[in-house]
Amino acid sequence: MKVFVKLSTIFFACLAFSLNDVYAASNFNNPIVFGNNRITLITPTLFRLEYALDGKFLDSTTMFAYTRDTLLSDFKVTELGDNKFLIETKALRMVYENDGFPFGIHNFTVFFKLNGEEKKFTVRNIHKNNLGGAISTLDRVNQKVPVEDGLLSRDGWYIINDTGKEILSDGWIASRDKSHVQDLYCFVYGDDYKAALMDLGAISGHVPMTRKYIHGVWYCRYWPYTADEYEKLVQEYRVNDFPLDNLVFDMDWHTVDAKVGTGHASSRGWTGYTWNKTLIPDPKGLIDNLKLDHINVCLNEHPHDGIRPHESVYSDFMRAMGAEPNGQTILFDASDKKYMDNFLKYTHKESWDMGVAFWWLDWQQDYLYPYVRGTNMNHLTWLNKLYYEESQRNGLRGAGYSRWAGWGDHRYPVQFSGDLHANWNTLAFEVELTATSGNAGCYFWAHDIGGFYGGDNPEMMTRWTQFGALSSSLRVHSQKAPNLDRRPWLWGEQAKNAMRIAYHFRSQIMPYLYTSIWQTHTTMIPLNRAMYIDYGQFEESYVNPQQFMFGDLLLAAPITSPGEGENFIASQTIWFPDGNIWYDFFDGTMYKGGTKVTIKKDINSFPLFVKGGWMLPMQPYTERPASSPLTCLIVRAYPGEDGSDNTYILYEDDGVSMEYTVGKFATTDLRYVRNGNQIKLYVSPVNGTYKGQPQKRSYIFELPAMNKIKSLKVNNKKYSEFNMKNGMMIVEVPALSIGASVNVEITVFE
Repeated sequence: MKVFVKLSTIFFACLAFSLNDVYAASNFNNPIVFGNNRITLITPTLFRLEYALDGKFLDSTTMFAYTRDTLLSDFKVTELGDNKFLIETKALRMVYENDGFPFGIHNFTVFFKLNGEEKKFTVRNIHKNNLGGAISTLDRVNQKVPVEDGLLSRDGWYIINDTGKEILSDGWIASRDKSHVQDLYCFVYGDDYKAALMDLGAISGHVPMTRKYIHGVWYCRYWPYTADEYEKLVQEYRVNDFPLDNLVFDMDWHTVDAKVGTGHASSRGWTGYTWNKTLIPDPKGLIDNLKLDHINVCLNEHPHDGIRPHESVYSDFMRAMGAEPNGQTILFDASDKKYMDNFLKYTHKESWDMGVAFWWLDWQQDYLYPYVRGTNMNHLTWLNKLYYEESQRNGLRGAGYSRWAGWGDHRYPVQFSGDLHANWNTLAFEVELTATSGNAGCYFWAHDIGGFYGGDNPEMMTRWTQFGALSSSLRVHSQKAPNLDRRPWLWGEQAKNAMRIAYHFRSQIMPYLYTSIWQTHTTMIPLNRAMYIDYGQFEESYVNPQQFMFGDLLLAAPITSPGEGENFIASQTIWFPDGNIWYDFFDGTMYKGGTKVTIKKDINSFPLFVKGGWMLPMQPYTERPASSPLTCLIVRAYPGEDGSDNTYILYEDDGVSMEYTVGKFATTDLRYVRNGNQIKLYVSPVNGTYKGQPQKRSYIFELPAMNKIKSLKVNNKKYSEFNMKNGMMIVEVPALSIGASVNVEITVFE
């Protein structure tokens, strides 16, 4: 208490100082140096505290602090006397005493606002109310387990301690000088959670745009498929009317008969890079056929045992390493740049050249020797970076697929959550985990939909699929068991039909989903996000973990418990935030904000709600949702309140290249306006260009929950051909140039 009074007195006394005692940013450069102490103001709510002997501060990149480009210019420093200083941003007041010691509770204090009240922050505050983050893996998990911290906390702050962590020198690991004693990144954001997430991007880099097909539909199963079986499987997806974008070849694509190596799980065959020609005689021919059908191939790998004598590339690799191919093995060494350059070249090149799209880094053996040699960095952190950057070839965006490695790993999406056991409790936990993971920057999970171990219940498989349709990727997977396969048509007619609805929804929602991915890239706000990120002013946002926002416009609460009766009717509690009208996506039922309702859904639908007064972009169903051009835009518009004027920006690009980084993308404004009984829907001309962009586009306006329409105009001409479909008014506009606008004016009866 004495410290607080003293600091408060100092602060208020400083207000009486003359202007001559106030130093602007031009007098104190940012970073602000006081001998061995350095304060770097990164944003109004993020600062870095360093202590380094002899003033040897660190400006190198680390795996967390990946960008040093952002420095705050709008700040003020006031000298208080007695070596005390007041440092102000628009969000914070810092009082620092330059006593020559590292930053601690006695020489550094920050004042900030939380829920309208002033709070005090020091670097030794006890953190009590973290809102949760991600977890490295769900391997063998069969119930809810603790998760790691995220940035967001009801305390209004979080510290990431980067002290002692390895630096990057010319893109490779190096140790920092031991004179660098203290390195703290202090996120002090009060109740502005979105500012905290943007701050993560400011210091650690923004999550990159992913390849569009990553967010499509995947099939994966741990099973020794032949080439003919893979091609038959693709045909079965088509015949049964399910979409597909990606095929994952699990471990048996390569030979598994290694005689040497550390191995894992009673086998030395996990690591391997030589194609199994018994199962797949012509891998390039298979991949070529799949690519012609717009199916992307991902290969599983476990690099733990390196390149051993039985591999087809063994001799070339050993000679590249300056060693004789005499039957000896060079132990896997991720710390050695020469080793990793040659390892990735010789293990991947043949498959890259065949047209493999990306690799699944399945690093299960890390418990044996978890750290990159000579460092305190685990292999997962380092390999995720190396593999992602290696995939940035021929102008393509990176494409990673691996377990979560912690702070900074958001730069190498997407994440694999691991081999969990299938039961209702783990499904419910996976929903909660997905909603909190973005708090740590883990934005894009590709879960094992249906679970990995067990799970032979068709109802549970269906509910898990519905959750998958509301996730970053709809990817099924399962263990190596003859009677366990997640293909949706194998679970009985009722489950098949219900899952088809979820798969078709996923296909149709792709324009909205990909736009939401772009929003995450630009704002660092998660795709799947807990309710408090958007609605933290309401206490209910903190106590309903069963639901989440899926992008800006959709509220979801997947069913995670068994239903009753022949149609498996199950319930879920939904809290509808105030300030919006919400509509059931499937039946158009309206719910007022500020209410809490128990919703019942049979096996064919799931709790999904849309904000009224916005235009939701969709596309017609296609069996290749992530690669089909958007030549027909479906716009679904649920009624908004009188006075609504909302614009949603549709984003498009080529889906795979880095050209979006140089402005090769397009946006379209979708504006909803309501004044009384007059509703106007505006689709602006497309702004921007990219390779492969459609030059014409037709439109379908879906108008659910609309009062009886009195009159309707399209581009100022009376329209009388609209019809009803699935309880919605439908307005169809033939193909126009993408440079043309489309305006729909609706008059409804009062």
